[in-house]
Amino acid sequence: MFPNYIEPLFRPPSEANSLILQVTNGCSWNKCTFCEMYTAPQKKFHLKAPEQIEEELIAVANKKQSIRRIFLADGDAMALSYRRLADIMFAINKYLPDVQRVSSYCLPRNLKNKTVDELSDLYSMGLSLVYIGCETGDDEILKKINKGETYQSSLSALQKTRQAGIKRSVMILNGLGGIKYSEQHATNSARLMNDAQPEYLSTLVLSFPTGMQHYKNNFGDDFKPLKQLELAQEMEYFLSALQLKKTIFRSDHASNYLLLRGTLNQDKDKLLQIVRSSISQPGSVPLRQEWQRGL
Repeated sequence: MFPNYIEPLFRPPSEANSLILQVTNGCSWNKCTFCEMYTAPQKKFHLKAPEQIEEELIAVANKKQSIRRIFLADGDAMALSYRRLADIMFAINKYLPDVQRVSSYCLPRNLKNKTVDELSDLYSMGLSLVYIGCETGDDEILKKINKGETYQSSLSALQKTRQAGIKRSVMILNGLGGIKYSEQHATNSARLMNDAQPEYLSTLVLSFPTGMQHYKNNFGDDFKPLKQLELAQEMEYFLSALQLKKTIFRSDHASNYLLLRGTLNQDKDKLLQIVRSSISQPGSVPLRQEWQRGL
């Protein structure tokens, strides 16, 4: 019976109304010290058989429902080869011809061996948006969190997708470097965004649903988490350093205390005013309470 999901299943908030098509299980890297999404035993990474994916698409088509958007799960469907992704896109177009957008999470490393021409082909078949968790643009922090990426590898992936016509939604993690690395995290993350000019940018807040000891064990004993005020100060550093032409910005994920929405740099001054008010006049700007926050 479809959907045949291996739980837990994760998707970006903006894919709430999309058909979730699970083409892989888990995450091909799954070593980032801040991420606990795919740690359950049943989430060990593997590829779903092509015939099973086709069967599920046929089952959806038989329901005679109009499907406009599809999100390819799990953690990084872009780990699949170009040929396998092309076969999936062909099947989607064959059985669900009304689909207008296909999207996926994407680790920068998974684009290293894909050419711009291959990505352009996937775009022409409907793969028009990827969610890239860069987390930070700071090489020192990237090493500490075992991301397996660098500033340059992230930028290369962002540039390659842009050349192919695929829109990029980038995630940066507020608080990732703790107090000691806060300013360099904000500054270098902004530098990466300025170089990449993504279509969408969002910030989430580093969270520890099962405690922070595992994170500290890898990051180092010098890690001290940011409090609300310090998170706002880091956001001020980040926004101040951004020089974007036309990027839709969101800081409204359930993990965020301070909700921000706008287009950068068009709304930069307005957003900075909100952030600075939350710093200089505590209580003047509504913040999420702890019980309202989540992943």
